[in-house]
Amino acid sequence: MQSPICTMLGIEFPLLAFSHCRDVVVAVSKAGGMGVFGAASLPPERLEEELAWIDAHIGGLPYGVDLIVPNSFAGKGEAPSALPKVPDSHKQFAAELLGKFDVDAAGLDAAAEARQSFGENLREDGAAKLLEVAFRHPIKLIANALGVPPQLMLDLGKRHGVPVAALVGTRDHALAQVRAGVDILVVAGGEAGGHCGEVATMVLVPEVAAAVEAVGATTPILAAGGIVTGRQMAAAMAMGAHGAWTGSVWLTTAEAETNPVVKEKMLAATSRDTVRSKSRTGKPSRQLRSPWTDAWEAEGAPKPLPMPLQSLVSEPALRKIDKLSEGGHEGAKALATYWVGQGVGLMNEAMGAGQVVQAFKEDWIAACERLNGFVGE
Repeated sequence: MQSPICTMLGIEFPLLAFSHCRDVVVAVSKAGGMGVFGAASLPPERLEEELAWIDAHIGGLPYGVDLIVPNSFAGKGEAPSALPKVPDSHKQFAAELLGKFDVDAAGLDAAAEARQSFGENLREDGAAKLLEVAFRHPIKLIANALGVPPQLMLDLGKRHGVPVAALVGTRDHALAQVRAGVDILVVAGGEAGGHCGEVATMVLVPEVAAAVEAVGATTPILAAGGIVTGRQMAAAMAMGAHGAWTGSVWLTTAEAETNPVVKEKMLAATSRDTVRSKSRTGKPSRQLRSPWTDAWEAEGAPKPLPMPLQSLVSEPALRKIDKLSEGGHEGAKALATYWVGQGVGLMNEAMGAGQVVQAFKEDWIAACERLNGFVGE
């Protein structure tokens, strides 16, 4: 395809797949797209293991790495020891919620301590360790999921000839990224799974495309947010994008790391079965609705803590829920949830990641042919 994304990244089809699963990353790159490995929660030694595995299985094809280095979070600029403590009220709320579904809350504090690596990775010094690992490998893209990338990421990208991408949820954020020198804008609408803004993809993509053009920039755009089919990708490209950045659609693939219980929920879900909430990470993120998410949104629930403190409450509990649900625990099965976008309503069939890429290609071509059919002689 004649897209600047394909030229810049050395890929056949401008479809990028964000995934925490190395198998998905490899499968998508082998199918002509580009896998992007989500590394925000991993300590450096684990990232080294995962990227070494990808290198050994991807056959020299391009892949990328995604980090989260936000511009604002609790304790930014302070020593890790200065991070505020999680209030007992939040711990108690989570424990009582688990108890209502017959899930034992024992051990959550110890699990929260193990989760501290996520908070460390948000800091520029922690991210620097992950960047050092990432750039020891033949990555072809580095992405920052929240805010303008740290200067070190931009500098390393230039030094190694690796494009730097950044996710944005507003026009102003996009222009700030252009001024910072980012190479690719990932324009994510509110339909997206995980962290997202409020503006819909249908509005945000053309708004950002027009703003970038108005300042004379040529920064290519990847549309994101609710895109799980080739026809949606074609629509986004008609609005000014040069390709698509996707995440949710890979969660129900055969290779995905997703809890099988959650996969079944996603395959049965409609587009109305998600909620955008701060209750998981402290910043707005979209996830599959369950009694867990409902409880945090209910009247009288504790106000979500700022990132990364809220993750120290939610992640240990949700990991325990995952483990128990996979073992058949009925209460845990009811509570189980994960990040996913509103496109989940179109995710009705379990396929391999490579099959998903092929389906995108075929659907994209059909959509383009349909549009061409409206053009008169």
